[in-house]
Amino acid sequence: MTKPAKNVQVLIVDDNPLILDLMRRGVEAHCEVIATRDGADALLRAVEHPPDLIICDYRMPGVDGRQLYEKLRARENTRHIPFIFVASRSDIEERLRPSVGSGEDFVVKPFFLADLERAAKRLVDRLHLEKLQQRASRPGVIQGRLEEMSVTELMQSLEMGQKSCRLTLRRDAATAELYFDAGQCRHAKFGDVEGDAVVYQVVQWADGEFEIEFGAASDRVTTTHSTTGLLMEAMRQLDEESNRVGG
Repeated sequence: MTKPAKNVQVLIVDDNPLILDLMRRGVEAHCEVIATRDGADALLRAVEHPPDLIICDYRMPGVDGRQLYEKLRARENTRHIPFIFVASRSDIEERLRPSVGSGEDFVVKPFFLADLERAAKRLVDRLHLEKLQQRASRPGVIQGRLEEMSVTELMQSLEMGQKSCRLTLRRDAATAELYFDAGQCRHAKFGDVEGDAVVYQVVQWADGEFEIEFGAASDRVTTTHSTTGLLMEAMRQLDEESNRVGG
């Protein structure tokens, strides 16, 4: 399991204390969490110390989710904070989608905690990657350890951000390279092996180092699936292998 991205702070807002605690416990494994039951309190907190992400209930007494969104969008230092709205399907389709930015995410009530956790994790990983990029020692190059961000999380973040780059993975004396074009893994090589098989192998690396060089490209295409498709097939193979060993 990778370590929580403690450099990413998430503000969770819900007036129901039980649901608030449930959401907090589901998300805090991946990032730093601040929780509040009041929209007005969330507004003050966000203005004073802008979080990296806000997860909020849509229907709350006083300042509701959409009002919180609109008030923060009206301020220069908080206008870029991404939101995940938790709301009914009718509220999402009739009230939220028409009035909020296309980049915001939604979790439909009633929801499974795993759905919320997945939505939050996708954004936390992207934000974590962006922060690593901001403090990179070399322009356009991000370096880190796979113990902090796994190969799967890296690939999902690159796909979500539609990044074009070379992802280099190092583990002991082994080095693999994956090339992305607009978030899609087009070429992968590891020694004499190329293509899908490389991805299926490196997603199992739990430790090592990674380096992302934005702008690095390859004109070769050796993979046959989208980034998501590669990861899904890798997980299927891992499950199959686990069942074979367990049986």
